[in-house]
Amino acid sequence: MSTQRDVFEYALVRVVPRVERGEMFNAGVLVYCRAKSFVAARTHLDEAKLKVLDPRADVAGVRAALRAVEGVCGGGDAAGQAAGDDAGRRFRWLIAPRSTVVQPGPVHTGLTTDPEAEVERLLDLLVR
Repeated sequence: MSTQRDVFEYALVRVVPRVERGEMFNAGVLVYCRAKSFVAARTHLDEAKLKVLDPRADVAGVRAALRAVEGVCGGGDAAGQAAGDDAGRRFRWLIAPRSTVVQPGPVHTGLTTDPEAEVERLLDLLVR
């Protein structure tokens, strides 16, 4: 008995406190599975790392930016302009390069039977 495995894409969400220095750390993960019309983000901000890289960092601002990433994935009112977009368009919008404190990393692929579980697995493995 085989279990259907679907292709998924993921990208890390990185915090770059001082863009000019290029130092960064992982603070979240975005997962998109086209076959399931699934997109989700989970974030975890390590404030100690943030303060080491920039003692004057705007912690509340970084938290708000991370919440916004989760909101866009969730759709609805929290997604703002992306509210009417499908899961794939929301994912593509979030992985577009930007030169802000919260940035997407490169996109990677994998196979999964459960995209929701994949989000938590990747967050544990690559962020926490």
